[in-house]
Amino acid sequence: MKSRILVIDDDAAIRESLRMIIEYEGYELIAAASGPEGIALLEKESPDLVLLDIKMPGMDGFDVLERIKAVSDVPVVMISGHGTGSTGADAVRRGAFDFLDKPLETDRVLVTIRNALERSRITSEVHQLRRAVEVKHEMVGESFELRQVMEAVRRAAPTNATVLIQGESGVGKELVAQAIHSRSPRRDRAFVPVNCAGLPETLLESELFGHVRGSFTGAYRDKPGKLELAHDGTVFLDEVGEMTLRMQGLFLRFLETGEIQKVGADRVLGTVNVRVIAATNRSLSELIAQGLFREDLFYRLNVIHLHVPPLRERREDIPLLVDFFLAHMARTNGYTAHQLAPEAYEVLASYDWPGNVRQLENVIERLIVTGREEVVKAEDLPIEIRTQRSPSPRPNQERRRTVADDLYKRLVDDHESFWTAVYPLYMQREITRAHVRDVVRRGLEEARGNYKIVTRIFNMQSADYKKFLNFLRKHDCQLPFREYR
Repeated sequence: MKSRILVIDDDAAIRESLRMIIEYEGYELIAAASGPEGIALLEKESPDLVLLDIKMPGMDGFDVLERIKAVSDVPVVMISGHGTGSTGADAVRRGAFDFLDKPLETDRVLVTIRNALERSRITSEVHQLRRAVEVKHEMVGESFELRQVMEAVRRAAPTNATVLIQGESGVGKELVAQAIHSRSPRRDRAFVPVNCAGLPETLLESELFGHVRGSFTGAYRDKPGKLELAHDGTVFLDEVGEMTLRMQGLFLRFLETGEIQKVGADRVLGTVNVRVIAATNRSLSELIAQGLFREDLFYRLNVIHLHVPPLRERREDIPLLVDFFLAHMARTNGYTAHQLAPEAYEVLASYDWPGNVRQLENVIERLIVTGREEVVKAEDLPIEIRTQRSPSPRPNQERRRTVADDLYKRLVDDHESFWTAVYPLYMQREITRAHVRDVVRRGLEEARGNYKIVTRIFNMQSADYKKFLNFLRKHDCQLPFREYR
């Protein structure tokens, strides 16, 4: 679907010039010759972007901008033939995405349009994902430990202070960060998660700060970073303990100044207002003692500290979580509604859950996908659950997350498709055959050797089954399924 751009300018020649630029690039243009006409079209047409002239008779551009911001989150780019640096700064301060000077330069116009539409798209996706996550990942439970976490969330939410969340893998640290954001004054702005462990240093810098065209191979255009996209909202840094010392230094400077310098840029491009919530499953104090984490950054992040307890310390929440996951999966994935026998609840509640809530959710989904009976009995549970054998390291000996861990999390927890989360990285040689094989191995373990179930777990369409197998064979990533049955 074409992006729709509303141009509000009293100069017919400017409207026609922008029409040629915009329609040539494949966008749809809507034009208005005055502020009131533009506001009416905004309400009627719901454009993806507004280009707005400042100097117009009657209602000027700043008055129109104020009216737009009162009713819509659509990005607005201001245009002026009489602008100065202070005019542009004033426009941005009032809520404009950017500022363009007349005479308009085609390249500058197109770069600004692409950046604004990219921000609009990501902000929209973040809002949709936030609504989906709020439903899927409610903080379920009635234990004293969970009530303490929620009380800490309520105290932290109204402030702008940085927050450090610590807890084992799978306890729901991102969920806690979402809860803080959704109760904060920034709730209507973007919540932007960044996984610090899932990207090499150079890509993480680009992901956070953005890059300019030509800054590295494959940088074909300017790209805004996650910090820029989170302006006036919240950025969530997951696995912050995996940052390199160099990245820690860059991020510390950002915390102190709020300044953004994109990769490949020779100067600071501006400042942003972002609340930072960080999370880690590692002991940062131990990393500081080992010289692997900056003490000054730790103090900047640890203004408010939250600890999320592991699931084995709040066992009374396990039956409630099980019921929640059963109902949610039946409602959203079209699975047959299942019930658990009382003895199955007892077994689940007595297990130590080294993978915490994430592991419990995956086990419940496996039972639903592979189960043949509507009532799940204790003997239907995975053998490691029934025998209390944990396939994972004990939490106090928790291994460092691998690239495959983070790819699998994107597939299973974030519900990304294999074709968007794994395939592009492999084809661009950012991950290796071994990484793909490890992801496939974990899928086969979950699906008990059934590749058709793996395609479902990896969020592919059933029609992609043969395409998936052909890809694995071609790149020597197919594993023998019988070993996992």
